[in-house]
Formats: sequence, C-alpha cells, structure tokens
Amino acid sequence: MSDSKGRRVLVTGMGGQLGSLVAAELEKESWVGRIVGIDADPPRRRLSRSSFHLIEPSDAARTRAVIEDLDPHVLIHLAVWEPDARVSPTLAERHTREAAHSIFSAARECPSLQHVVLRSGIEVYGRGGHRPDVPDETAPTAPTSQYGRMLVQVERSAGDAFSTTNADVTALRLAPVIGPHIPSPLGRLLRLPFVPFNLLKPPMFTVLHEADAARAFVLASQRTIGQPINVVGDGEISGFAAVRRSRHIPLPLFGPEWTVTRRIAHLFGAPVPEHVMEVLHNGRRATSGRCESFLGWRPEIATNDVIDSLFSWEGVVRVPPKQAWEQAS
Repeated sequence: MSDSKGRRVLVTGMGGQLGSLVAAELEKESWVGRIVGIDADPPRRRLSRSSFHLIEPSDAARTRAVIEDLDPHVLIHLAVWEPDARVSPTLAERHTREAAHSIFSAARECPSLQHVVLRSGIEVYGRGGHRPDVPDETAPTAPTSQYGRMLVQVERSAGDAFSTTNADVTALRLAPVIGPHIPSPLGRLLRLPFVPFNLLKPPMFTVLHEADAARAFVLASQRTIGQPINVVGDGEISGFAAVRRSRHIPLPLFGPEWTVTRRIAHLFGAPVPEHVMEVLHNGRRATSGRCESFLGWRPEIATNDVIDSLFSWEGVVRVPPKQAWEQAS
C-alpha cells in the first residue's frame, strides 16, 4: 500500500536490534503507512520503506522537528538504553532520560497521536523482600536495580506527558530479551567459557526471544489497551541448568566471590550490571494475565529453546554502528 495511506508510526530507538526488527515487521503490515525512526545509531538491518533520522538523545530541537513533521498516529518508544548493553550504566541512564523528555514533550503536542507503546521490563517489580516471586501485572512496581528504576521512570514520564491527551499508553514489560545480535549483558555472560551460578539457591529465570519481543510491539500498536502487559516466554530455567545446556564450565559461587567474578567477567567483555546480578542471585520470573487476552497472542519461543539457541549462535566481529553506517553510505 502507499505510504500516504494507513497509520503513521514513529519508532524511537530504531537503530538498536530490537528497533530494527520492529521496523521490519511494521513494513509487512497493511495497516501501516509512513514509518519514521530516530536514534543515536543507524538501523542494524536494511529497511525498505522506513525513513530514519540520526539524532542524539539530547537534541530536543531536531527531535521535535521530525515528530511534528510526521504527526504520528502511533509512537513506539524503544529509546531505552539497558546498562552495559551498548553503553555504560551512567550513559544509559542519561540517554534514556534525555530521549524520553525530548520525545514525549514533542509527541504530546501531535493532534493525530492515538497510541503510545513503551519498552519496559519485568525488572520494574524488583527482587527479594516481600515482593512476589512471580509477579503479574497487578503487582506493585518496586525496582531494586538501576535498570528497573530507569524503566519505572520511563513509564511514569509517559503517563505524565500523555495524561491530558487522547493517546493511551501501554507499557510492554519484557522478560530479558535475547537474540543473535541483541547486545544483552545476560546473553554475553551466559556465553562466557565459565558461567557463574548461585551455589546456595538455584534461582529460576525466564527470557524472551527478540522475534517475540518485536511481534509484541507490532500487535500492541494496533490496539487500544492503556495498561501494562508482561511479555515473557513459556517456561523457566535455573542458572545451573543453563550452564549444563551450554556445556561450558559451571562456576559455583557464594558470598564475596561474586565481586571477584564480576571483575573477571568484565575483563572478558561481559560486564555484569545490577539487574543481571539479580537474575543470578534471585532469579527473574513473571506471569501475564493480559498478554493473550489483550494481544490475542503469546510468545512462541520457550525459554529453554531461547537458551539452547543462544549457544548455537556463531560469534560476530562487531563493527561500531556509526562506522557501519558510514561504510554503507
């Protein structure tokens, strides 16, 4: 269909692997017209009918100009930097905060905006204490990591920004996303020659494949929801079970040995931020009472299958995104 017809969609964070996947899926949809993306890095795949603008998170003026020109019907906000995925925890928090402010401030003025779909995560529920071990969407948000606090702030900022508009806000709270080219701190850690696990208690966790995560955003963008939705893969796995499936060297740990292991992992190119330490110590699970009823769909790739495929992916030589963009130009 012509890009002049259908709903106009803005994808922030299009330069990341998930953002590029979402854009590719949107291009297949008959209800989608014009697709525009913005990010600090260029898309990681070729897109046929999406236009892209390379904009730093702090550049509010250029961000506003692009958004006002598009006047989107749908905003898919993926401009969330996971600590130690692409940048340091300090930069991740700053970029996420700056992007949310400039994007939400401009988008709330768009008269055509109908739906806002946010990237969030089950890290918002936190771990330990009196928190539920397997929270659903009715559980209170009580984050216990930097990333969890960042995600809660994105949700609150969107709620405040769009509260006086006609747009509904839907936060997709994703399980840790893993895929062949997703820069995941958890995925990198599990692919090390040695993999630490909690010797005293085998905490369980669940993960989500990148393809399922992308599909969830496309489906949520078509619907009026206005409530958070947990998006988690079927099943769960312990750290020790994941190590056994990898045939890597299990490294049982407890107490102060975790501090030493974090430093060693960092030297191997796999920094271990707070939210990943929570997975190793306390697990990371959730359940959804809304995904299937609101989206008419559930993730298709189970946790064990995602973990198995993690160890079959071949290594790649990383080319910095901006350098790759210049080479392709």
